[in-house]
Amino acid sequence: MQPLFLKPVFKERIWGGTALQTEFDYDIPNNKTGECWAISAHPNGPSIIENGPYAGMALDELWRENPELFGNPKEEVFPLLTKILDANMDLSVQVHPEDSYAKEHESGELGKTECWYILDCKEGADMIFGHNAKTKEELIQQINLGNWNVLLGRVKIKPGDFFYVPSGTIHALCEGTLVLETQQSSDTTYRVYDYNRRDTEGKLRDLHLEKAIDVTTVPHHDSGVAPKVQKHENMTTTTFIESEFFSVYKWDIEGKVTLSFNDQYMLLSVIKGDGTLVHNGEKYSLNKGTHFIIPVGLGEFELDGDCELIVSHP
Repeated sequence: MQPLFLKPVFKERIWGGTALQTEFDYDIPNNKTGECWAISAHPNGPSIIENGPYAGMALDELWRENPELFGNPKEEVFPLLTKILDANMDLSVQVHPEDSYAKEHESGELGKTECWYILDCKEGADMIFGHNAKTKEELIQQINLGNWNVLLGRVKIKPGDFFYVPSGTIHALCEGTLVLETQQSSDTTYRVYDYNRRDTEGKLRDLHLEKAIDVTTVPHHDSGVAPKVQKHENMTTTTFIESEFFSVYKWDIEGKVTLSFNDQYMLLSVIKGDGTLVHNGEKYSLNKGTHFIIPVGLGEFELDGDCELIVSHP
């Protein structure tokens, strides 16, 4: 058994840019690349295994055919999706459904609760997070009037911040932000407002107001997080969130660390620095922008170097 290294999938977006190339040295398809689907088994962009006996397999195929690598899970689909987002321009103001609504209205798709680790952002950056309506009637009224400055909440952001974004939360990343996102494996987004932007054919982009109003939590509930920091020899663990959908941590590695996770598979993304992973005498390079999975039963492995990783599991 080996760690599973993954080849990302890239998505062109109207708001994308080139930061995925300049910051991570990815070979992006164009200068409007907005999303790196780094660890994905979603049918709209599954990652491909790059090493070992499963090289060339898509992650969704591996999930179905080799469930023992993931602890023989009960879920039919791989539950998580790790992305890096380059918000070169403002994203649409949007909201996502929860599981039961998505299952009914989106052909069995999962809902979409997500979270963001701010990798980088321009000085003074902010984002749209939440709204100020007290009732559904007020929400509808403000949307119909286009009172976006009154309706939408904004928060200041800086590199290293972490935000938990439950389904039903109106939100939008804003220009000049680079984010690692951990989310349920869903590609369902309901646009509330898109700055009257037009697509490449000159058409106004679709909004999804009826569904968006259906799923928006009113009034908005602030989902603040309280990170917990634990220091070990050569490693600091910051626990950001432990929710019913996922747990997310940051590991700061400064030297050699021996780890073992026998009962839980882990998703890992190197966001800074470089190092190595050693398992059964085999050494794997870890560079900024490397994404991999530690399967169930891998046993003891060693991390060494000076690097930071975002780690998650269901």
